[in-house]
Amino acid sequence: MNNMRLTLKSRPEGRLGPEHFDRVEEDLGPLADGKARIRVLYVSLDPAMRGWVSASTDSYLPPVPLGDTMRSLGVGVVEDSKSDAYKPGDWVTGMTGWTQFLDVGPGELSVVPQVASLEDYIGILGLPGATAWYGLVVEGEAKEGQTLCVTGAAGSVGSLVGQIGKALGLRVIGIAGTQEKCDWLVNDLSFDAALNYRTDDLDKGLKEFAPGGIDLHFENVGGDPFNAALKNMAPFGRMIFCGFISVYNGEATATPPEMTAIVRKRLTLKGYVMTDHFDKFPAIFQELGKLMMEGKLKYRLDVTTGLENAPTAFNKLFDGTNKGKLAVKVADL
Repeated sequence: MNNMRLTLKSRPEGRLGPEHFDRVEEDLGPLADGKARIRVLYVSLDPAMRGWVSASTDSYLPPVPLGDTMRSLGVGVVEDSKSDAYKPGDWVTGMTGWTQFLDVGPGELSVVPQVASLEDYIGILGLPGATAWYGLVVEGEAKEGQTLCVTGAAGSVGSLVGQIGKALGLRVIGIAGTQEKCDWLVNDLSFDAALNYRTDDLDKGLKEFAPGGIDLHFENVGGDPFNAALKNMAPFGRMIFCGFISVYNGEATATPPEMTAIVRKRLTLKGYVMTDHFDKFPAIFQELGKLMMEGKLKYRLDVTTGLENAPTAFNKLFDGTNKGKLAVKVADL
């Protein structure tokens, strides 16, 4: 069986691009005993992947070795199996990488029930959903009546954070990068308000929405949106850090934040990554499934077709042109 995969050729300085990858075409050969052959259908494009290709070893995952298949989450279907852990037709999720096919052993990928659409396992029932729920509910200790601010609010995680917050009875303001995204947050996702960080006065807008301060802040971006939120936190507020996408490509940082607010307002700041909490995923997906059944979660995918286009599509995360969860469709089901 012929396979195509993309391997990491060099480590970028600045944005990731096609020049940093080699295209490898190969014959997979016969399937070994104890293995299953997976046809990858979608791969997820996530900001964290920019860190995975850096040389830094001071992170929660080691860097992708040069010459290895690019690491990524994905969903696929079992084509053939010589393993009791998988049967042909099973849907699976996990770290597939940028490849059309891969052979896996027991425990390397998770079989998921075919009770939702395949695309849901990239979004609501995938890493974005788990990240949003755990960060807001567990780390953020969200409570009814609180005021929640979300940066990167139109992205894959932020859009779910805001909707989960609304379902739990919080007042929610989102910060995004275009008026179209802000309108989507308010009109389609029922956010209470939204600010465009490119055109709006964030400090003024947050003061008007939350004159008593922000109780809970969910950070995805860094830079000016983070600075404005920090300035407008309520005493004893909590700030939950999921990402800092504004600096992942080495761009200059914004004006330094007024960090004395952490002491003056007795704030709690907490960072987290979901690779520490895979054991929590089944319970989280049960809760998300309930909200889906109640019609309280909406989602949109921004899909590029063709694995070879993954390196180019990836940068939509950084120029703000993605609309929802960014993914690449590798093959049809």
